[in-house]
Amino acid sequence: MPGGMALHVLDDGERTLHGFFSRELAPVLTIDSGDRVRLSTLDAGWNLEPHAAPGVPSRHIRPGEPGHALRGPVEIRGAEPGMTLQVRVDRLEPGAWGWTHAGGVPTPLNQRLGVAGEPAAWLLWALDRERMTGRDQFGHTIALRPFLGVMGMPPPEPGRHPTAPPRRWGGNLDCRELVAGSSLFLPVPVAGALFSCGDGHAAQGDGEVGGTAIECPMEVCELTLTLHNDVGIAVPWAETPAGTLTIGLDADLDEAMVAALGAAIDLLQARLRLARAEALALASVIVDLRVTQVANGTWGVHALVPAGALG
Repeated sequence: MPGGMALHVLDDGERTLHGFFSRELAPVLTIDSGDRVRLSTLDAGWNLEPHAAPGVPSRHIRPGEPGHALRGPVEIRGAEPGMTLQVRVDRLEPGAWGWTHAGGVPTPLNQRLGVAGEPAAWLLWALDRERMTGRDQFGHTIALRPFLGVMGMPPPEPGRHPTAPPRRWGGNLDCRELVAGSSLFLPVPVAGALFSCGDGHAAQGDGEVGGTAIECPMEVCELTLTLHNDVGIAVPWAETPAGTLTIGLDADLDEAMVAALGAAIDLLQARLRLARAEALALASVIVDLRVTQVANGTWGVHALVPAGALG
């Protein structure tokens, strides 16, 4: 699709915030395919400032809002179901603070790990954007690798839909590989696409095993949104600095794995003109299966073809 190549700045006022997905939400910005959008985000919890101490609520907007704090939706002219939306992540700059929370909640995983009834643990992070490091109150220092946990579009069904479960149209994917320099490809579910994003993560391990990453605001996000005709891949997939990956989503981790691997095999077949069994044999040698996240009820697995794996 032809692109406009214009840069649009999405204002950071409350009118551009929402905590759910819906095809009925009016767009706050309309752009052409190929245009760039610059925006900032709150952290996932709608906080306006860092926590003063572990477990002490900070000043925040919309107390009790159930979903992630998302910016948008952005309408792309000409977008129709059956097309594919490419979200190219051009630039990400995290805020100066973040937090991580684990335990104290009776999720099935916490119960199996023995931390459901324990007091919740909090790590409060100071983020150094020049050195790209984070340091918590205990002195733990880690390298930052920022990405957006939520990038996606609403389901085609009417009504309000929660932000927590990831879907084939994107949303709360929590894939740590979607850093700057990546392109995420998503099937378009509704006219106009109605793209939203948020849930800044300064760093996260594969799995997001405690339920949160370093949750942080993003001071600057620059994304290029481009429409393509259907590319024939039914699941979210991406080209990233780490390689090409496909994402499977399901309440059953085995089914999520099969969806991710099946889509990776589809890509190998299409790119290398292989029979399916041949593609599976090659995948057994070069494809890495990774648990994307076990934090959202709908689990994620991604199949990664590492950059440079094929000569």
